[in-house]
Amino acid sequence: MRAHLSINVSDVPASVEFYKKVFGVEPQKFTTNYAKFDLKEPALNFTMQTAVMDTSKVNHLGIEVDSAEEVEKWQSKLEASGLLELVEKNTDCCYARQDKVWLKDPDGNAWEIFFVHEQLPVEGQINKTAGSACCAPKFGKAKSSCC
Repeated sequence: MRAHLSINVSDVPASVEFYKKVFGVEPQKFTTNYAKFDLKEPALNFTMQTAVMDTSKVNHLGIEVDSAEEVEKWQSKLEASGLLELVEKNTDCCYARQDKVWLKDPDGNAWEIFFVHEQLPVEGQINKTAGSACCAPKFGKAKSSCC
């Protein structure tokens, strides 16, 4: 099984260059208005097309990995390609203790690569100060705006 994600972008060629660096592979299909990455690791059918109305509006996207060491490998890879935005180690976010690294694509979509060390209790109440951007990063600051 593999998830499929399709996003609207403002510039397909610029986004393809970005995602080639992130995933380390060429797209399976690529035109000036459409691209498809047929990824095995992570297992993802990832497509993009020129925005008809507007670019995608999401809080953030993410890839959960199986170990803290995998997060470190992603950190090294993203640092080497100049894409790393933020590193968070042993952070409490969205009711879990996690290690994560963040990056942003050319349209400003935030991506996190993360490993969950442990789930934390929810305590039965909604965090009203967190708003809808519970785990969206605040790039350029030491911490994300996690709940």
